[in-house]
Amino acid sequence: MSTEAHTGAPAEEQALVGRAVAGERDAIADVVRLLQDPLYRLALRMVWRPAEAEDATQEILLRVLGNLATWRAEAKLLTWAYRIGVNYLLNLKRQTPQEAAELSLDAYRDGLADGLAEADYRGPEATLLTAEVRLTCSQAMLQCLARDERVAFVLGDVFELNSTDAAWILGITPAAYRKRLERAKKRLGDFLTATCGLANPEAFCRCSRRVDKAVALGRVDARTPGFARHPITPGGRTVVQAEQQMARLHDAAAVLRAHPDYAAPQAKMDVIAGLLHSGRFPLLD
Repeated sequence: MSTEAHTGAPAEEQALVGRAVAGERDAIADVVRLLQDPLYRLALRMVWRPAEAEDATQEILLRVLGNLATWRAEAKLLTWAYRIGVNYLLNLKRQTPQEAAELSLDAYRDGLADGLAEADYRGPEATLLTAEVRLTCSQAMLQCLARDERVAFVLGDVFELNSTDAAWILGITPAAYRKRLERAKKRLGDFLTATCGLANPEAFCRCSRRVDKAVALGRVDARTPGFARHPITPGGRTVVQAEQQMARLHDAAAVLRAHPDYAAPQAKMDVIAGLLHSGRFPLLD
């Protein structure tokens, strides 16, 4: 088993957590602000839909805060929080639709070929809806991986953590992690190379030719697109910037990495704030 994280926590994080554990409300709120958006982006990659990711993020944050006194600065605070989050997400009983249907990448590719239009979508909000199709599709294809491979790919190729930190988060050796990551990368790379025109210009699928079908199937809501208009972290990457980054990189990992820097929806974070001020939270007892 992997027992040591590659990078310890900086002194300012240790001081912040010390104040939070001592019951300083502002410090607890700062811990939440530091962790909420990265944990939300992790949850979103694992559970697919924003509503489920909101619920998961709230639960993960409450577990992080409830165990904050046990943090020993053996890893950065976010790395440690990822470990708690990954354990929660891997053991979720609730399944995504793709998991419930045991949908394979091959079956997903066949579905993308069905109903592909002969020309690019030129209707209202064409740019927005094309981006929504891409973002929804990349979320869905991740769900075709087993959870252990999915989280390995997210940690390594989406969040770009090194193998030592990612292995520590998962509680396995770096060598075992690298093997798991390579399996996930090969499966996704083969799929994207054969399917996705963004990763391979010779592949058959184009986001702009999937818009009508995605709307008809209810996979994209033309009135309220969930991903393309999702709030982002202040100063984070926008949808446009993510698209530009992907176009420059042109590889399989880039297609899945190039989501905006989504922010955790404020409503759920307000629930946590309410708990912190309720007098019932363990850190404040």
